[in-house]
Amino acid sequence: MFGIHLLDRRSTPERVADQAWEYLLSAAGSAKDTARAAGHRASDLTSDTGSSVSSAVGGVADEAYRRASAAFDALAGRRAPTPWTLILIAGAVGAVVGWVAGSASRSALRRFSDSDEDRTVDKIEFVDADRPVPLDT
Repeated sequence: MFGIHLLDRRSTPERVADQAWEYLLSAAGSAKDTARAAGHRASDLTSDTGSSVSSAVGGVADEAYRRASAAFDALAGRRAPTPWTLILIAGAVGAVVGWVAGSASRSALRRFSDSDEDRTVDKIEFVDADRPVPLDT
């Protein structure tokens, strides 16, 4: 009886949040049971049609379970794990693209500089402007 009075003293948002949490837990549990029962019924129905259909139904059920678990964890305040594999793959792809771009630019610069050497350039004669030129009279 003492615990009932303590629950009544909580603020309205806290009571609503607790009710929503309890509702979510019951809805998730019933959805899981319903999905499991539907999966069993679908596998019974598709066992005559072939394994490809039952594997597709199993894949859909697995995806639904994964998404429901992720939503449940998000509502519980748990963070999703960091996808380190995807981060490493993206870094490796970026390194390869950078290496290819660098190699291509070096190759293009080498071709451009080689074509300049083939041109004949007249020698330029520099004249020292500070010295006076002697006048022959």
